[in-house]
Amino acid sequence: MQVPVSWLREFVEIDIPVELLAERLTLAGLEVASISYIGVPQGFVEGVRWPISNHLVWDREKIVLGAIREVKPHPDADRLVIALVDYGGTALEQTVTGAPNLFEYKGKGPLDPPLWSPFAMEGAEVWDGHSDEPKRMVLKEKKLRGVPNRCMVCSEKELGISEEHEGIMLMENPRGIAPGTPLQDVLGDVILEIELTPNMARNYSVLGVAREVAALLGKPVKPPSFDYLAEGGPIAGQAAIEIREPELNPRFTLALLRDTEVRPSPQWMQWRLTLCGQRPINNIVDVTNYITFEIGQPLHAFDYDKLKARVGGKMPKIITRLPEAGEKLDTLDEVTRELQEHNILVCDEAGVLSMGGIIGGAETEISDTTTNVLLEAANWNFINIRRTMQSQKVNTDAGVRFSRGVHPSQALLGVQRGIELMRQTGGGQIAQGIIDEYPLPAPTVTVDLHMSEVERISGMVFTTRQVADILTNLQFTVEVDGDVLHVTAPDFRMDINTDTHVGQADLIEEITRIYGYDLIPDTIIADAMPSQWTNVALEREERARDILVALGLRENISYRFTTPEREAQLNPHHTGAVSHEGYIELANPLAADKSALRHTLLISLLENARGNMRYTPRQQVFEVGNVYRARENGALPDEPRRLGLLITGPRRVDTWTHDEPGNNVDFYDLKGIVEGLLNGLKISGVTYSRSSHPSLHPGRSALLSVGGKEIGSFGELHPLVAAGFELTAAPVFVAEFDLDALLDFVDELYTAQPLPVTPPVYQDIALVVNNETSAAEVETVIMKAGGNMLKMARLFDLYTGDPIPAGQKSLAYNLVYQADDRTLTDKEVAKVHRKIMQAVERELGAKVRA
Repeated sequence: MQVPVSWLREFVEIDIPVELLAERLTLAGLEVASISYIGVPQGFVEGVRWPISNHLVWDREKIVLGAIREVKPHPDADRLVIALVDYGGTALEQTVTGAPNLFEYKGKGPLDPPLWSPFAMEGAEVWDGHSDEPKRMVLKEKKLRGVPNRCMVCSEKELGISEEHEGIMLMENPRGIAPGTPLQDVLGDVILEIELTPNMARNYSVLGVAREVAALLGKPVKPPSFDYLAEGGPIAGQAAIEIREPELNPRFTLALLRDTEVRPSPQWMQWRLTLCGQRPINNIVDVTNYITFEIGQPLHAFDYDKLKARVGGKMPKIITRLPEAGEKLDTLDEVTRELQEHNILVCDEAGVLSMGGIIGGAETEISDTTTNVLLEAANWNFINIRRTMQSQKVNTDAGVRFSRGVHPSQALLGVQRGIELMRQTGGGQIAQGIIDEYPLPAPTVTVDLHMSEVERISGMVFTTRQVADILTNLQFTVEVDGDVLHVTAPDFRMDINTDTHVGQADLIEEITRIYGYDLIPDTIIADAMPSQWTNVALEREERARDILVALGLRENISYRFTTPEREAQLNPHHTGAVSHEGYIELANPLAADKSALRHTLLISLLENARGNMRYTPRQQVFEVGNVYRARENGALPDEPRRLGLLITGPRRVDTWTHDEPGNNVDFYDLKGIVEGLLNGLKISGVTYSRSSHPSLHPGRSALLSVGGKEIGSFGELHPLVAAGFELTAAPVFVAEFDLDALLDFVDELYTAQPLPVTPPVYQDIALVVNNETSAAEVETVIMKAGGNMLKMARLFDLYTGDPIPAGQKSLAYNLVYQADDRTLTDKEVAKVHRKIMQAVERELGAKVRA
């Protein structure tokens, strides 16, 4: 929200530099994201640092308020005029301009009253209004079509206020400011852009921010007047209200203004709305926006005559209700909206008028011919407003405020303040009385605050008077009873809980926030430190991450949401309807493709790979995260941790030397990563067998087991799955493991093997076995039979064909024999070698080839 400091000063005295005020507000929870300077110089405060802004400072001597006394035709140009400007000097200054909004005054003689406009004299620095790019220029005398010109009447763009350059700024001067007054003193301002969090809903207005400033500076708040002059007939019998859903619409008020005129709002109001980022429209609409920004209570104005016409000239009856089947609404943003069953509506007996608390309908909007205005100020359920804004995809200033919470008490204040401003800016008579339906009054919140609780939670010692003063400055009502304060929240506060313990915490937060979080002293814990326990599971997980990064992989972090339909793509043989069984589905998903919690990491790995393939063909990534499976008893879901891996593309990064062809990775690259992870974690008892995972290639995948327990599968992605994810440029290899089960096998107490000091003995063995016998089974038998003397068995050849019989294969292993304490003899090695040959023949039916 953009807050002009000049507007703030109307409600509270500010006696510190703006930059220091911004710092104080930020520390109190109202984060000032930026400070914009309109014509005034930036201030500097020791210890407070704000970025230096590239703004134009209006020279106090050369950029002033000017009074245009006469507009004459240019003697040699139809599109130019000569303005005679009183700038406080001894004589009028002539300036040549092509501003179209001066043409209607051309040749009409002296103007009384004059036209007031910013005036820049020779030597002044302004922005170039005719340049598409930001460009400054210094005014110098030159002739324009033969007429000398050294000064300028300025547009908003030339002063750096906005991009408006359709004409010069024409201003009102209700305060009677003299010509030649520095423009800094007339329009100069500072804008605080405040990023408000939802718990600061009470501050979504200038008055709300002013209350915070008053509390921080210890100043009184000067609220605007809510009095109104009602000289018309009674409002009773001219309008009525019926609230059918009080839980969604706790309060609704109406005021009536007759015989008014729709016209431009006064310049001071337009200027304030402009500084807040609003485009002025007319006095009626501008007042509704003005009150929204001033006190935080959105208003809506109806054309009263259009309401009567809808019901055949009868008294309009405003009804708030939920929609009926098939109802639609044409809203002010020129959209026809299909209404949903939860959308609270403002209606009459003829149908829907507007979407309550969010946006009005087009049929009864204010127009230039409006003379009678029915003004609404209501209150709405913030959860329902938030839900409607999301489902209808509409975002308005009113909706933002109501979606965060506006107290019902503000409705009456808003309608009183708004109807009076409409009378002041457009004339007319206000009907006597306000129609006020309040079926669900908000409770008064009172909390008993114990000083001992203040010290316990804040960790600081406050006096009773300090606490009472802070809360009083925040407009709480405080009664002191010894060490207990009976605190009543003001009616605009909706964030103080009625529960005693929670309410006390809310108040203590307010005390420390206003006192200053930065002033809370640093203290060392007085108690003995508790025993420190290592989080073994987390440490092991981090160790696994470190190992994978050292192996060249990067970590993916993705959303844990998916849909059953997306995960069904991982099964190449899936047909028919997708089952939602076992999924945890969200009642209010962020998006249509994030409606359930995932069952696998593969879906996010593959989708990320598809997106990244536009930038790089080589990807080597991993992801650690939870998957979620519903329990049958309806309790919380199981949330096991999984580890996912994905590699694809060239084995090595291409370099300028091009000395490596960059062949694509294969199954054994992934197997090497898996082995590197297992070795790094000191996990033993590992076996590999053929995998039947449906997402993997049936002949190029493996099942990892540790200690006889299945951990997960890895291998090449099934071609049909790869095609479904548009990953066909190179083979894709993936893995998914049960990380909890894997880390359970980490051996924290492992033995370090010293480097050998005796020579090894190398021997090869070639065995003929059935095709169904895996190399892992053969290796297991060999290592078991070899005992401590056999250090390694490495498969180096697989052969089928003549002379190997059909249905069989030849596996050749390189065996390494070695003893730690002596050099082995040929006889010792031969004895163990025979034992291995006998074991494979006996247990596997293998035949020794060599």
